[in-house]
Amino acid sequence: MLLTAGPLRNLGGSPSRLTFGEGPKAVGAWAGRRLLMLDAKPAFELSFWCGTCRFLFQRLDGANETMSMDGPEGQLAEGLDDLDDQVIRNFETLLPRGDYLPLLLTVQPRLTHPAGPDDYFAGEQISTWGVSPFWGLPEYPRTPYYRTFETPVDQGAHLFEFVVPMVPPTWNDASKVAQHAHRLTMSASPTAVAVTTLDVCQPAMSGHSTDDYAHWCLTHFLLDGHHKMEAAADTGRPLRLLSLLSVEASLADAEQVARIPALLTQAAARRT
Repeated sequence: MLLTAGPLRNLGGSPSRLTFGEGPKAVGAWAGRRLLMLDAKPAFELSFWCGTCRFLFQRLDGANETMSMDGPEGQLAEGLDDLDDQVIRNFETLLPRGDYLPLLLTVQPRLTHPAGPDDYFAGEQISTWGVSPFWGLPEYPRTPYYRTFETPVDQGAHLFEFVVPMVPPTWNDASKVAQHAHRLTMSASPTAVAVTTLDVCQPAMSGHSTDDYAHWCLTHFLLDGHHKMEAAADTGRPLRLLSLLSVEASLADAEQVARIPALLTQAAARRT
């Protein structure tokens, strides 16, 4: 649920710890993998550039640490009630230079495991693309992740929202998770921070689909708040998320990105 959205802002440092880019091209390929990199090492493989391939986030070896910052930690633990310029400025040093849409959201995360009962890749994605023609299996994200919200875009498109940790919840400190769980019993304001992409994907051909539509996949890669997010999922309580939605890093055009705030004010509804 959207609490507030700001205007587009040009943010980012140079050099930055996080970058979005293209990996080396395989022989005969027209493009390399689309990647989110941490300290120049591939951290996640993302949906391929064409927009007709399956949506993807797949954890790689470079996703091996969180990006929490000491400065705003206390403020984020208490929580944000609005877009805080100083907090945004602190985290922009991690990001590549570009245009970002700042969003303050309330999310209620559900921890999801690959091939589990709520797994998008083994559920909704299979209904549209089928299994991988080579592996004969669903896409495999190589990490637990959180599902939070979904809503129709129109008759031919549906929005899915994901929160993806930079490290799996099994790496979290159980005592810190318990502390945040206690805090969430008193307030829904504790705030996590993420850099976000929007990937709009739809098959070029629908011959193997039982449900052909465009998947608008809004993916929040956690920078800060791994313990908070696990605590919220464990307790079934909401928390807040400061999202910095990158225009350039998204597999979507500017008009599609601009629709996100309005879509996040809609009632949640599953694809039927």
